[in-house]
Amino acid sequence: MDLFDTISEDIKKAMLARDKVRLEALRGIKKEFLEARAAKGANGELSAETAVRIMVKMVKQRKESARIYADNNRPELEAAELAEAAVIEEYLPRQLSAAELEAEIRAIVAETGASSPREMGKVMGVATKRLAGRAEGRAVSEMVKTVLNNL
Repeated sequence: MDLFDTISEDIKKAMLARDKVRLEALRGIKKEFLEARAAKGANGELSAETAVRIMVKMVKQRKESARIYADNNRPELEAAELAEAAVIEEYLPRQLSAAELEAEIRAIVAETGASSPREMGKVMGVATKRLAGRAEGRAVSEMVKTVLNNL
């Protein structure tokens, strides 16, 4: 069963359980998946890579919204956004720890032959593709800077 089918099944389970937060998050995922399938050039297919990219974007949006709500003293809206983000994160690959991320970045730096911070773009190009869904973009960027500055 692919991710789209899993989400559809979990929507049914959330409806039966009357879990409104989970249901809302899953419906949001399904909507984005359907739009991606219908997009020009998608041929009605949704690759696992595209699905992960969509969900990472959705988590990032919800965390950003939660931050804005927190800044504006709206804790109930912040909690709702963070709850939806947590539901979406359940369907993403396991996130890398800081040590695992550093090891991956060091391997990519060695692979690309980068030797100075000026070559950050080359490393980031490979790192963002390889670590998609497993590490946040900001964390990857900071780790690449750290590793390249310590060479």
